[in-house]
Amino acid sequence: MTQATIVDSHCHLDFADFDAERDQVVARALEAGVSRMVTICTRLRLEPQVRAIAETYGPVFYAAGTHPMSAADEPLATVDELTALAAHPKFVGIGETGLDYHYTAESAAIQKQSLRVHIAAARDTKLPLIIHARAADDDMARILKEEYANGPYTCVMHCFSSSAALAEAALDMDFYLSMSGIAAFPKSQELRDIFGAAPVERILVETDSPYLAPPPHRGRRNEPAYTAHTARVGAEVFGLSYEDFAKQTTANFDRLFWKAAA
Repeated sequence: MTQATIVDSHCHLDFADFDAERDQVVARALEAGVSRMVTICTRLRLEPQVRAIAETYGPVFYAAGTHPMSAADEPLATVDELTALAAHPKFVGIGETGLDYHYTAESAAIQKQSLRVHIAAARDTKLPLIIHARAADDDMARILKEEYANGPYTCVMHCFSSSAALAEAALDMDFYLSMSGIAAFPKSQELRDIFGAAPVERILVETDSPYLAPPPHRGRRNEPAYTAHTARVGAEVFGLSYEDFAKQTTANFDRLFWKAAA
């Protein structure tokens, strides 16, 4: 029987954690059945380095934006700047962007401004918006809804670990929720219940590597190969076989990240 293939919809292969063995990391992902990876640029001035990684490895695609925790330190992105990047064949998403009031609440105003720029670019390019949301559920839901009313766009709530209310708001707009290693932590039952209440057609899996390694690697550097551990937990949440969950989440990925579709 051939191994079920899955997709790591969000990782950070440009981070220094991978500098010494990027070739091996990508090879191990493929061995684990991770057929494609989306590596995310979090500061636009680093886009050339992230693009080079996507150009080097066939299974790797990329997205770029200004991370909310960097919004105060980086120049404000423009819609033109983001849409120009979308011309690259391996550029598949806008972000990550969003709101983080856990670490950077003091820059809330510029985070909101940056978020709206990224949403406009996602709307113009028809590429999915990649959202980071932490301790900002009310503002996050409000802005996403306001902007959706101005014109629809597609979106994934990356590394989703927020409230049931934010999940519901996102799903009401046909957005996607992405499961990271957090969903596999023993104490994350409440989060697993939120995922379990969502339509399986709206679920993606990711590592957010080098962060948030799922068990049995928790506390160590994460890497795309470990998507499989989170996907096994996801399969249990939805009462599916690993193969069926892998097939479903891959179909979901192809629908949302259409430029990276198999």
